[in-house]
Amino acid sequence: MSLKIGIVGLPNVGKSTLFAALTKISVPIAPYPFTTIEPHVGVVAMPDERLEKLRELLKPERTVPATIEFVDIAGLVKGAAEGQGLGNQFLANIYGVDAILFLLRAFGDPNIPTLSASPEEELAVLREELGKKDEEVLERNPSSPQLLEKPTILVCNIRGEDSSIPPICKLTIDCKLELEMSEMKPEELQELELRPQLRELIKAAYHALDLITFYTIKGGKELHAWPIKRGTNAPQAGGVVHSDFHAKFIRAEVIPYEKLTAAGSWLDARELGWIRTEGRDYAVADGDVIEFKV
Repeated sequence: MSLKIGIVGLPNVGKSTLFAALTKISVPIAPYPFTTIEPHVGVVAMPDERLEKLRELLKPERTVPATIEFVDIAGLVKGAAEGQGLGNQFLANIYGVDAILFLLRAFGDPNIPTLSASPEEELAVLREELGKKDEEVLERNPSSPQLLEKPTILVCNIRGEDSSIPPICKLTIDCKLELEMSEMKPEELQELELRPQLRELIKAAYHALDLITFYTIKGGKELHAWPIKRGTNAPQAGGVVHSDFHAKFIRAEVIPYEKLTAAGSWLDARELGWIRTEGRDYAVADGDVIEFKV
């Protein structure tokens, strides 16, 4: 299940810097508009304390976290919907994502040009251009999805500890510092008393998509976390793991994460009678550990 978050903002607000920090993928970074022409895509692991505890408990040969794809979309400018700054091309890229991360600039730097006076103005420009693109597409296809209906995450790029952060900035990140921290070793971060904020951003993206996580243990050797939409039933969840688990679904054996960790193992949990049998209508819950039967 591939879920994509598009990083959207005006030129020079720090999108590529944030993307590089999130994914540790090297992309061109420079203080000039349109440094990013084609969208870069990077896969980011979801921070998951439960997965770590299950790994320590079950000691599988392989552990696979749930992931989200972040897409670094080139900077929009006012007039993008009319093609300004290659805007139509960039706006079209946004239709392919599941949610939009609006990155707004909340710092001043004379060495980096800016196209706005405030984060509020930036957000207004971005929403206006997305709205114009929606109108254009709806004229051709009245049933097409709309950009402004996608889930959104609002993030402000700051510099250091700035007490003048506007009220619009509920989630703030120093993208430049985060990129520097992403290249440090854990002991260096501890020595400098630095705590990356990217985990909170990734969790916010997960929440914006209304996702939950369930887990599978393949043959006791592979522990896998899977992201699904809240409310997904058992056969649909099985289809995320393998198409046969959806098409040939018979039942699911389910135990909540908390019960499994308390029992110590799947075998002990079965002996305690803590593993439930669920049918087709079962809505998978966050933290379920599931074995699908086909």
